[in-house]
Amino acid sequence: MDDQLFKKAMSKFTTGVTVITTKDQDGVHGMTANAFMSVSLDPKLVLISVHENARMNKRIEQSQKFAVSILADDQQEMSMYFAGQLKEERDIEFEEFNGYPVIPDAVVNITCDVHNAHVEGDHTLYVGAVTDIKINDKDPLTLYSGQYGDFKAVTSS
Repeated sequence: MDDQLFKKAMSKFTTGVTVITTKDQDGVHGMTANAFMSVSLDPKLVLISVHENARMNKRIEQSQKFAVSILADDQQEMSMYFAGQLKEERDIEFEEFNGYPVIPDAVVNITCDVHNAHVEGDHTLYVGAVTDIKINDKDPLTLYSGQYGDFKAVTSS
């Protein structure tokens, strides 16, 4: 099967958009990711997927900590910046939460210590033990077929 067919098929799954952050001796680093999921309630675990060649991979491996900020529907520009789609340098104001850098005003901020890491294909799957969560009452930014969108609640009658 062709790589483009696989990528196109995977883009048909609507996801939320996150920014993964970590901190090292060089400062705070972030990357946009939609490969994020809940793994377990007991213990509380989440999973992120980071490409083997991404600079973030070595940074998380060294720090053994990361945070996940689930972006709000008004934070598309933040997603684009951390995805490398906006090339101009910006001074990003991070918020400290539980000792971790997070994106302010996100729908959810989750702080994690690396619980385990698995290399699978061309990505490392980091399982994070959740250390704290902060929730804001906002609507999420979504991604479908490579396009940003927003969440519309469907109510049953």
